[in-house]
Amino acid sequence: MKDLKKLREKSGFSYETMAKKLGISKSYYWQIEHKNRRLSYDMAKEIASIFNLKPDDIFYKDYENMTTK
Repeated sequence: MKDLKKLREKSGFSYETMAKKLGISKSYYWQIEHKNRRLSYDMAKEIASIFNLKPDDIFYKDYENMTTK
């Protein structure tokens, strides 16, 4: 989730800000970003929409790395 972290930081958003935008707890968001919680497609869409992107723009590299190991 390196791309997600970079996007969040570049946008000046904290974990708490992202959590509020998504309607989830700060710890839930932290777990997503640190791969401690599985990311649903619906949540991926919501996160991507905050940055006006598509889910693949943020998450595809992580998926690709996971499947090639």
